[in-house]
Amino acid sequence: MLIIDCHGHQTIVPQPHLDFRAAQKARLEDASLPAPDQPVISDDEIREGIEANQLRLMKERGADINIFSPRASAMEPHVGDAETSLNWSIACNNLIYRVTELFPENFIGVCQLPQTPGGTLDNAIAELERCVTELGFVGCNLNPDPSGGHWNAPKLTDEYWYPFYEKMVELNVPAMIHVSGSCNPTFHATGSYYIAADTNAFMQFIQGDLFKDFPDLRLIIPHGGGAVPYHWGRYRGLADMLDQPPVETHVMKNVYFDTCVYHQPGINLLFEVIELHNILFGSEMVGAVRGIDPQTGNYFDDTRRYIDELGLTEEQQVQIFSGNARRVYPRLDEKLKARGL
Repeated sequence: MLIIDCHGHQTIVPQPHLDFRAAQKARLEDASLPAPDQPVISDDEIREGIEANQLRLMKERGADINIFSPRASAMEPHVGDAETSLNWSIACNNLIYRVTELFPENFIGVCQLPQTPGGTLDNAIAELERCVTELGFVGCNLNPDPSGGHWNAPKLTDEYWYPFYEKMVELNVPAMIHVSGSCNPTFHATGSYYIAADTNAFMQFIQGDLFKDFPDLRLIIPHGGGAVPYHWGRYRGLADMLDQPPVETHVMKNVYFDTCVYHQPGINLLFEVIELHNILFGSEMVGAVRGIDPQTGNYFDDTRRYIDELGLTEEQQVQIFSGNARRVYPRLDEKLKARGL
């Protein structure tokens, strides 16, 4: 059975990549410094990091393919100006592309977008097109709050986002709704900000009519949908109070959750509340929680173990581990069919 992990990040990167980012930030402090050139990284440097980390864990845990993107907490659209964000996104996406070229059987790229607080989406649209048409990527990570925790961007249902959604539909790619690191000290990045952003996105979709305008748009809310499955009755009730259609038809024809939930009761709840059609297998490794759970002796982010305990039928397992991802990411499906998978 083919196992596709829909949520992976390159959290461990070669030193030249980090040096490039440090030089970018130094120039923001001192404009007299030269703009850094794109980093020069050898194949061996890339192999070393991937083989010792993501690829090793994939093999140990039985995953075949990782839908792979730059490190989310390091996207940092709130740092610098539009030019800084564009050059950083290009560096990050080119590195992901190198990984997919070195390990084509195991990694499929999705891209970081050059977004800036209060800026246009022109660079994001151009970079999405470059990554999909030139680098063979199958999707993107869309940041709903480029401010890094100050929440001053338009709602995801606002027409501000429409040109980007139009390009997504044209290219037939989905987006994972994923914030970056928090520069607001009231939000812990992975424990608070991420989950709040996931939950906030879902509520925005309830309040708006985005999918009436974009019936073919596909969006993944990561981290198990944030607080949504746990409060499913609240959101169903709010939709009714707001005179919106039921969430099952108003939102869930276009929105999907992953399985980045790091304990068995949480996974049990996710699968009890959310239709199988809307759940994609994901682990986020190597990501937010990297340690071993002392209660189980297993890694928190070894999410396949939780799925295996659900007692799903073989058909249901295929749906969760690969079928839904292939449907939500049609360009991925095309690549796999070309391989005879």
